Amino acid sequence: MISVRDLWKVYGPRANRIVGSPEADLPRGELQQRFGNVVAMRDVNLDVAPGEVFVVMGLSGSGKSTLIRCITRLIEPTSGQVIVEGDDVTAASAAELLQIRRHKVSMVFQHFGLLPHRTLLDNVAFGLELRGMNRTARRERAAQTLELVGLPGMGDYKPHQLSGGQQQRVGLARALATDPDIMLFDEPFSALDPLIRREMQDEIVRLRREVRKTMMFITHDLSEALRLGDRIAIMRDGRFVQVGTPTEVVLEPADEYVANFVRDVPRSHVVPVDAVMAPPADGPYAGEVLAGTKVRDAVALVAHSDLPVRVVRDGRTVGTLDRVGVLSVIAAEEL
Repeated sequence: MISVRDLWKVYGPRANRIVGSPEADLPRGELQQRFGNVVAMRDVNLDVAPGEVFVVMGLSGSGKSTLIRCITRLIEPTSGQVIVEGDDVTAASAAELLQIRRHKVSMVFQHFGLLPHRTLLDNVAFGLELRGMNRTARRERAAQTLELVGLPGMGDYKPHQLSGGQQQRVGLARALATDPDIMLFDEPFSALDPLIRREMQDEIVRLRREVRKTMMFITHDLSEALRLGDRIAIMRDGRFVQVGTPTEVVLEPADEYVANFVRDVPRSHVVPVDAVMAPPADGPYAGEVLAGTKVRDAVALVAHSDLPVRVVRDGRTVGTLDRVGVLSVIAAEEL
């Protein structure tokens, strides 16, 4: 769905001379002082599969927001290639780029950007209006989308009548209303308080299950990345230092930087039961869990019976989980 090859973004004069050069690896201050350039993103490569949630995380200034904005050329890359559903975004004309933005990709930002003089219905329907859809059809679609994000019957409200979490739901509905194949999220929940943020994460999990969109999600919050991502890319100084599943990133950090990032993450929160299960065995069982269930979510089931738990994938038994498997993960958290 998204393919990025050798993507660079360099700010400053004659930026192309910095791409791939030894000078690109100079400390930021020295590079800026000598050449007037800043390297925001360097030699990034990634592929996002259909239906995948690909999370990019890193500290402020790591280049993650630059990357996602280069996907639709809200920021112009200095060099490299971006392919979205077979379309070369980096080579697209203004008219072609407009069609990609209107029909294939929607973006949800940290700042909601709602139009204060419009009702929620008209805010959500804005992208459909730009497409030329008639008023009755677009408002009907907007009402359905507001219901999908948990705001039924609120179409006549104005943005100032809503809480921050509700406003972000409207922003999410606006992105969904155009039925894009790909959704991009640029730290959409970072301005929300922790409880509302958790609710919005739940909303993304639910919507991902119901509408099966391909998503690329930017965050600086590790717990958010681990909760939402099928794969996670850790960025530092404009480049990827590790790309992997949440389990791989936590259990097999690529370097000391990543290890420091994940050192306080309880392993039971990210290790799936199929990573520690025993071979299949005849019953009886204390119950069953799906193979991708996190160990922490299976603790209660295992703890309340001497019987093993059946581990199921696609309707068939693939293994068993017992107290030994659970304790092996929990014990490792204490090391």
